[in-house]
Amino acid sequence: MIVPISLLAELLQALPQLRAQIYFKSSMTALSHAMEDLVLAGSDDEPLVIASFQRERFYRQEAHRYRRIASRSSQVYVLAAPETDFKNASECHETVAFAPEDGLSKEWHLVILGEQYSTCLICQEKIVPIDNQDDRGPLLMDQARRFEGIWTFDREVSSKAAALLLDRIVNYRPELAEKIDRARTTYKLKTPKKTRKSAASKATKPDISRGKNSKIPNPKLSDAFTERLVTYLQAGQHKLLKAYAAIAAQERKERLVNLITTAMRQSLNPQEIVEVAVQELGTALSASRCLIYRCKATDVAVKIDREFLAPGASSMLDQTWLLQENQIWSDAVGRQERVYIQDTAQHPLIVNTQFLEKTVKNWQIVSWLMVPVLYQGRVLGMVEMHQCRSVLPWEEDEIALVEAIATQLGAALIQAETYAHLEELNQQLEALDRTRSNLIAITGHELRTPLSTIQVCLESLNSEPDMPPELRQIMLETALGDADRMRKLVQDFLTLSHLESGRVQWNVESLTLQECVDLALSSVRSRTVDRQLPEIIAEVSAELPLVQADGEWLVEVLSKLLDNACKFTTPQGSVTVRAKCNGSQMVEVLVADTGRGIEANSLKIVFDRFYQEEGALRRSAGGTGLGLAICKQIVAGWGGKIWVDSAGKDRGSEFHFTIPTV
Repeated sequence: MIVPISLLAELLQALPQLRAQIYFKSSMTALSHAMEDLVLAGSDDEPLVIASFQRERFYRQEAHRYRRIASRSSQVYVLAAPETDFKNASECHETVAFAPEDGLSKEWHLVILGEQYSTCLICQEKIVPIDNQDDRGPLLMDQARRFEGIWTFDREVSSKAAALLLDRIVNYRPELAEKIDRARTTYKLKTPKKTRKSAASKATKPDISRGKNSKIPNPKLSDAFTERLVTYLQAGQHKLLKAYAAIAAQERKERLVNLITTAMRQSLNPQEIVEVAVQELGTALSASRCLIYRCKATDVAVKIDREFLAPGASSMLDQTWLLQENQIWSDAVGRQERVYIQDTAQHPLIVNTQFLEKTVKNWQIVSWLMVPVLYQGRVLGMVEMHQCRSVLPWEEDEIALVEAIATQLGAALIQAETYAHLEELNQQLEALDRTRSNLIAITGHELRTPLSTIQVCLESLNSEPDMPPELRQIMLETALGDADRMRKLVQDFLTLSHLESGRVQWNVESLTLQECVDLALSSVRSRTVDRQLPEIIAEVSAELPLVQADGEWLVEVLSKLLDNACKFTTPQGSVTVRAKCNGSQMVEVLVADTGRGIEANSLKIVFDRFYQEEGALRRSAGGTGLGLAICKQIVAGWGGKIWVDSAGKDRGSEFHFTIPTV
């Protein structure tokens, strides 16, 4: 009995949520062997195993494996189209012969249902036209055969596939109906319904990676499955690499590949890599012009900065090359594959497109090849080859060479980008290490000193109950002062952590800058009653426009800058606060002092965390070095900028920051 309907089509109709994928024969072989090993390495339970080979010769290669599998289960069925002596039989396992015209002759199936695991491979061969096949030898052609289908561990999908296959087996061998009924009962399979649409409408979307009802296989089984899968995939890849190596048999092309690959490995500079590739590729293919440029799929235009040019061709260096208007470029990027026009004068797209016709005429392009530079589906650039004198077609292996170089180029460019990112990451790690060291040094000093003082004061108060009231008061005030110092240290740590993590809720409102400056001045004066402050001059006009910021954080910035200025300015000096409109919908605030100043080499790092001009342990003024880092984060939060100017040591400093106006 011939059943022309594809089993894959039946499965997809029954479970429409499934999506078929493409597999090569080498992958299919690896998957099949790995699935078979899952049975051979399994426990004592008897799994249901159904294997459908396209032809008897494919089964003969695996016959010994299925004899071993049959020793583990009585429910093993093998289907194939006979070529010599394959026939319906019940020996070590059930063999089912179908006609070569049957739909199964174009499919490859393996379904395994066990007590603790399930897996299935349901595929149909996709016939590639002979014209698209290259001369790479029978081995590679066999391994490169393409199949479309489903591979999954999902128990629902595996059960459905098993039910469909058992239904086919009953059609071919009705005498097995009783045995198959036992299998359906044992493995809880439903008899396939004649109307597939009704079954499909009730199907739920399966989890392709793992069914809800399937159990996780034994770790030993998973290890065996994985190891065998990797082994076969690596073996298949090795065969493919050997086959592709034959393409580069000619010495000239082999030298080119080696030269460009060596240049890519020796340099992590993308410009150097592109320069070597464009010159060598243009020379090897005898092109009139070779262009390689970096671009993304969304770029509108690019400036040509690398070019190979043969005598007699006009140069395109420094020209702006329009991309989105170029339909050839758009096709190459959209399809992510080469576009080759052998004769531009005869190509309908160019003849009927004014922009392309003008471009071809201006640059005398007779033959045009575009190959996108890709990496994991991402467009990194484009390789363009132009012939400008005559229609001299490039051979298929020459075009394949350009594609190979484009692939190498994509990997090299990604490698260069990765190296640049690693360099940046290393710098960040070095900065983090410095931050850690500063944190240890500063917190060690800032915490240990007040803790020691508090401990001495409390021990003295505890051990000397008859201490004079005046001395007792001094001890208490000292302990309270150092406790407040520690509280401020912890508060600064928490504030900076919240700002850097983005967990701060900004309450933006319209504010009068003069009022915020007055609040900041009051805060500074109330905190420094125990020492004399320098003269503080506030020159903030009430005519300034309202600013748009979080009032609490704006006062915090002003307070910290004023406190910093007063800390490093002697009582004989002065601190000035000014504000002005800077012409870009911003108000610029200046906090200037006549104090210690900042050396030129420190101006760029004063806003770093834990920055201390005198070092962490030998400074004359207290503090954690977090104040300016907090100010920077706050100002950035409302979209402003902060910077510092100083004429040098002991010549004062000027801190500027901007606030957006309403």
